[in-house]
Amino acid sequence: MKVAIIGTGNMGAGLAATLAPSGHEVSIGARDLVKAAALADKIGHGAVGGGIAAATKLADVVVLALPFGAAADAIKQANNLAGKVLVDISNPISADYKELVIGHTTSAAEEIQKLVPQATVVKAFNTIFAQLLSPESRPGKTLQVFVAADDAAAKASVSELAKSAGFEAVDAGALANSRYLEPIGEMNIHFGYFLGKGPVVAPAWVQV
Repeated sequence: MKVAIIGTGNMGAGLAATLAPSGHEVSIGARDLVKAAALADKIGHGAVGGGIAAATKLADVVVLALPFGAAADAIKQANNLAGKVLVDISNPISADYKELVIGHTTSAAEEIQKLVPQATVVKAFNTIFAQLLSPESRPGKTLQVFVAADDAAAKASVSELAKSAGFEAVDAGALANSRYLEPIGEMNIHFGYFLGKGPVVAPAWVQV
């Protein structure tokens, strides 16, 4: 799969380093072209890095590995996302990480879909800390990635992406269910950073 990762922070770097060895064609895009290229060189496995528009041009799936507040600018720089699957991994949190800044009647994912109606937005990976993205960080554990979207084919593509990285993809229904997934992501942040568990925890939906 041709995957563009937009962002070179912990989540962007972690996703790129996890997906590139899994056989995907990974391009990394950022405003800082030098940083994107350096990250791609470090990852290897055919990864390339450069500007946002260049990274997204040939990709089938574009991952916005950015804070919610940075999404609009990145979408503008991408220039043309028509027909792309756009993965939103964000939680719309406050500067102190302690609360959501939007929710209940909308979600980050839905607001991003409004910004780019010609693309298909999928919510995924928002409950996974960067420290748990690599398979080596979770030996013997299969963590769940909740995938929400209004388009079945787009949801299937992102689910396959998650599975290729060693996760269990869980169908979380329509994109509007991001209104519930994002509070779960915020609760996970509280467990990780404010309740003493560290960024090595993840939620799971257990069926008995």
